[in-house]
Amino acid sequence: MNRLKDLSGDGGGNRVVITVIGPDRVGIIAAVSTVLAENGINILDINQTIMQEFFVMVLVADMNNASIDLITLKDLLDSKGEELKMRIDAQHEDVFNYMHRI
Repeated sequence: MNRLKDLSGDGGGNRVVITVIGPDRVGIIAAVSTVLAENGINILDINQTIMQEFFVMVLVADMNNASIDLITLKDLLDSKGEELKMRIDAQHEDVFNYMHRI
């Protein structure tokens, strides 16, 4: 079962999927969640793992009460990714679902 579809509910349509990949280090989740919290973006679901020496995280967040738009969020996360020496991407859930359908 597709967990992203489970989260979509009956609309809203203002969710983003954020992926984080890079070398493992202390504070990654705190850094990403701080960017989201400072901008009124609520984390709905989060999954992270370590694959050998790489940290991999996927989270779904709700932007309904966000103080910024998706483009600004992408810029903020890109800057945070550079600071952490990681790749951080954000996509609207509709784009993510379209790109990853079978």
